[in-house]
Amino acid sequence: MMLSFGIVDDDAVSRLMLQRIIENGGLGEVVGTADSGSEGEKILLETTPDVVVIDLLMPDQDGIETIIRLKERGFQGKYVMISQIENKEMIGKAYQAGVEFYIQKPINKIEVEAVLSKVHEQWKISRYLQEIQESLTKLSLLHTGSESMRKKRGVREILQPILMDIGIVGDSGSRDVMDIMEHLVRHHKGEGIPPLKELYETVARCHKVNEADVEKEGKAVEQRIRRTISTALTHIASIGLTDYGNPKFEHYAPLYFEFQDVRMKMKEIDENWKPEKGKVNVKKFLQVLYLEVTDKMRSEH
Repeated sequence: MMLSFGIVDDDAVSRLMLQRIIENGGLGEVVGTADSGSEGEKILLETTPDVVVIDLLMPDQDGIETIIRLKERGFQGKYVMISQIENKEMIGKAYQAGVEFYIQKPINKIEVEAVLSKVHEQWKISRYLQEIQESLTKLSLLHTGSESMRKKRGVREILQPILMDIGIVGDSGSRDVMDIMEHLVRHHKGEGIPPLKELYETVARCHKVNEADVEKEGKAVEQRIRRTISTALTHIASIGLTDYGNPKFEHYAPLYFEFQDVRMKMKEIDENWKPEKGKVNVKKFLQVLYLEVTDKMRSEH
């Protein structure tokens, strides 16, 4: 199946160049173009391309605002930003809005082909994984009777391969994460999770400390978990640098971490920056891990 593209740029020459590079290079088919953000929003919702190549700066509605509005209206495509500016803050905002790749103007045929080829590879892997998941789901339904006779895996058995994938299976904080997951599965049936402080202190009590020391031990638990999640972020970012299309990177990077944190960590590793103090979204990480564990438990029921 051919990849479909939408192009939004107020410069007619840029639109034509991008369309020729995409179609003459066999990268896919351009199904819609627009010369403004507001027009682009309308055309993209009508044509629903797989990938949107969009200019950052446009007079009526810039690229970031257009992406945000498209997401609010349910558009699911991938985004590639093009721009002349090198303002790190603006580029950072673009990544936060959902941009996955960035192309510098003036447009260079080799760079565009390289970036869009990478987008194409990523899209094919996503489709392949989706097809596998659908096949496994159908197979599971066909064998409901025999599956129900199998012994269900416990929380720790489900967690083990996930923690191994993200490179933290031996970390001391991973044991705290396991304790939290077991507590949530046993005592918390909702989709959200309680306040983090409450979870840390619950784990502290599992360590059988005196009630007077629970708060202190809870802070120690927090620090261990933060260090462990930072280690996982570094591991996943390293995989992404080696192979952006690696299935582990594809799965864990967008689900478990903030996109800008992954990008920053990749730049930090690639350019040998001095590591910054661990900035990770602990709540998001634990929430996603909990949902993945409960989803696997339900599928094995």
